[in-house]
Amino acid sequence: MESSSDNKYLVTRSVYSEPAFQEQHEKREIIHKPFKQKLKNTFSCTPKKAFGIAKTLIPVLDWLPKYRWKEWILQDIIAGVSVGLISALQGLAFGLMAGVPIQFGLYSSFFPVLMYCFFGTSRHISVGPFPVVCLMVGIVTISMAPDEQFAITINGTETAIDTAARDAARISICGTLTFLIGILQLSLGVFQIGFIVRYLADPLIGGFTTAAAFQVTVTQIKTILNVPAKNYNGVLSIIYTIIDIFSNIAQTNFADLIAGLLTLVIVLVVKEINERYKEKIRIPIPIEIIVTIVATGISYGANLAGKYNAGIIKTIPSGFIPPASPDVSLFSQLISSAFSIGIVAYAIAISVGKVYGTKNNYKVNGNQEFIAFGISNMFAGVFSCFCASTALSRTAIQEGTGGKTQIAGMISALMVLIAIVAIGRLLEPLQKSVLAAIVVANLKGMYMQVRDIPVLWRQNRWDAVIWVFTCISAIILGLDLGLLAGLVFGLLTVVLRVQFPSCTSLANIPHTDLYKDVKIYKELIEPGGVRIIRFSSGIFYGNIEGLKSGIKKNSWI
Repeated sequence: MESSSDNKYLVTRSVYSEPAFQEQHEKREIIHKPFKQKLKNTFSCTPKKAFGIAKTLIPVLDWLPKYRWKEWILQDIIAGVSVGLISALQGLAFGLMAGVPIQFGLYSSFFPVLMYCFFGTSRHISVGPFPVVCLMVGIVTISMAPDEQFAITINGTETAIDTAARDAARISICGTLTFLIGILQLSLGVFQIGFIVRYLADPLIGGFTTAAAFQVTVTQIKTILNVPAKNYNGVLSIIYTIIDIFSNIAQTNFADLIAGLLTLVIVLVVKEINERYKEKIRIPIPIEIIVTIVATGISYGANLAGKYNAGIIKTIPSGFIPPASPDVSLFSQLISSAFSIGIVAYAIAISVGKVYGTKNNYKVNGNQEFIAFGISNMFAGVFSCFCASTALSRTAIQEGTGGKTQIAGMISALMVLIAIVAIGRLLEPLQKSVLAAIVVANLKGMYMQVRDIPVLWRQNRWDAVIWVFTCISAIILGLDLGLLAGLVFGLLTVVLRVQFPSCTSLANIPHTDLYKDVKIYKELIEPGGVRIIRFSSGIFYGNIEGLKSGIKKNSWI
């Protein structure tokens, strides 16, 4: 009905009623399939259905037949060679943090890649060591096999460390830990529990990785200075490490310090150039490789180890060690650490994979990624590698140099293999401080996450608080307890946000369709006789009182 006096419209419709709805729809015949038919459809197997299941479990069967050899193979080769050289070098550098002989960093850059190429759904991530994960592994291996446990007495007075026995124990622990991580990841994938990572929100991961970057930096400073310092673990361990470093600062080896500082400055400057001019520079300058070659040549030519007692790699054995079965008796001691390390490694990999999947218009399956990393880590654990994840810098290079599929990953593994069997021994004169500086330089992106705090504060203050709380907890309590504290705090904020949500009154911005909070914005227009109230949560028994008080608070009565 229309009223001509005020140009207002009144629309009438039939009154809705539940009985009328039921009466209208009760005539529809509901067809139930017999239970026998349901079982037959569920368990029947046709060639097409079997191949579909196989493609889901082994994604390489899906993308490899569609591979555009003429268009993509050259780009994958370029990306694979570039990433492979970086992977070999970073493997050595990150191996310093895992508490095992340095060549196991190379193994950890090789074996996991082989499995992931078949089972993974991301076409661009570079599988291998990640500094945060390596540090978490190192904390476990060093705490379970400390130097003091392998002290021996020489000539009745002097004491020394039986490095052979210590390294053997740590290698066994590392391999067992990685194998157990693989079992847990595979189980989570098989039982479709990929959703668990949803509780590791971006602010939590950002705060945790920033704290881990700080811990990695502190552990590498003692290598750059080449000063004696104990390995601490647990609450306030980072504080004790800093005190230890400064108490022995007078013993700094200046040859290592100068080499480390020069490496750090040069790598950071060139990485900034690569980032700033990435549109013009098709292939990023491989500064880590250049610096390593130059530093190795200088160390060998000047005999820095002999003249200045510089800390060098000394020995990189060629070839592989034989596979070894994990020590099942250690599972009970490693289970909690394995779970936290496995979740962190997976969360980092899946977040990076989804970024590049979205960018290149393909889907990364969370549950299948659990399966892929589980199989990769179980396979790598047999060869005493440490837990695999991905590295932001390597993945950026693989995608930025034109890599299209995991064939680039296979080629990068081939480059690491060449380093293992042939080139590795040429790097024996390289100073460890150079590798430590390369590790620190690759943490720049994690430190830059600090800039997220003001953005999070403007968007959602709870997220900013989660970031800061997790970061501080991980620094003070250690990475494992800090992650647990951050997770519990994040879940607590969810409960608080649901139980005590914000309740605001909205009004219209003139000449627009936008409605904003009347307490924040001025000159808003409220519809006549209507008060719009926004309650930022679902309504349930826990917040019904908050809804009532919010309505009263924002009411015009």
